[in-house]
Amino acid sequence: MQKYKIAVIAGDGIGPEVIEEGKKVLSGIAKIDGGFEVEFTDFPWGCEYYLREGRMMPESGLSQLKSFDAIYLGAVGYPGVPDDVSLQGLLLKIRKGFDQYINLRPVKLLRGAPCPLKDVSESDIDMTVVRENSEGEYANVGCRLFPGTEQETALQTGVFSRKGCERVIRYAYELAKKEGKSLTNISKANALGYSMVFWNEIFAQVGKEYPEVPTSSLMVDAASMFFVKNPKRFQIVVTSNLFGDILTDLGAAIAGGMGLAAGANLNPERKYPSMFEPIHGSAPDIAGKGLANPLAAIWSVSQMLDFLGQPEWGEKVISAIETLLLEKKCLTPDLGGTAKTNEIGEAIMEILQRK
Repeated sequence: MQKYKIAVIAGDGIGPEVIEEGKKVLSGIAKIDGGFEVEFTDFPWGCEYYLREGRMMPESGLSQLKSFDAIYLGAVGYPGVPDDVSLQGLLLKIRKGFDQYINLRPVKLLRGAPCPLKDVSESDIDMTVVRENSEGEYANVGCRLFPGTEQETALQTGVFSRKGCERVIRYAYELAKKEGKSLTNISKANALGYSMVFWNEIFAQVGKEYPEVPTSSLMVDAASMFFVKNPKRFQIVVTSNLFGDILTDLGAAIAGGMGLAAGANLNPERKYPSMFEPIHGSAPDIAGKGLANPLAAIWSVSQMLDFLGQPEWGEKVISAIETLLLEKKCLTPDLGGTAKTNEIGEAIMEILQRK
């Protein structure tokens, strides 16, 4: 029997609550299927760990995680710990250390999900954003000059390597080819005359190998407008790290909210484990109150199942989320219901067992 070893970093705030529901679903599916099993190992890293130990994860953290098949990450962030410390010390350290250079974010309006846009159907919002996940402005290259003086200057350098750009762009072309969809390239070459011109050149060069893929290119400001005014034009989207981060939060807003936003950090070659997470924040103000919506954490379980070679279960999880939204019997307050966080995993499992 196939055994999947899953490292769990539940994190801070509502992280442990939503991740627990995802664990219920993943372990429940394994029991129903009977052909594989999952083994969870919990790691108590995050901001509380930082306040005790002075670091977000131990020095040996990556070596401890390396042998796992996947990493399941909750939300990270807590008052008293600067956001740059929590981000650089855990999430980005794992992404970079394990070369998780693809960030895959579905922007899909599920049946029954709320949408703030007028006259938009589910079929109008159904895209996958392929975000570069290891370079760009998040490479954290820069310096502060003349600190504490009137001349103080901050320099932030975006890093765009040919290898880094080409591999994410090629991944997006391959995905578009496989799914028979169009590919939209989003950049800002008019203002960023080195990095984004370079990115666009590589997009065009790689595109010569995929003549069957319909393509278009947009400036990020125009793309932001069309995400709202005409989301149907987007099927597969490829963009840089910073722009992808911003656009996918906008995508979440038009596709049901952050409670329905999941993300996968992939090392496609599987040399290192990939990481799956809900992309909402840690929301410490509602932690422990049972108010958090765990559907994004459960959606990220669907992504994990896809990557682990169980795509039929990945599809069933998405279908179960849709059924939950349509029936409206067990929804958290953000979706207009009265259910507690710890009721959602069981509700999803009940739906899965019907099918």
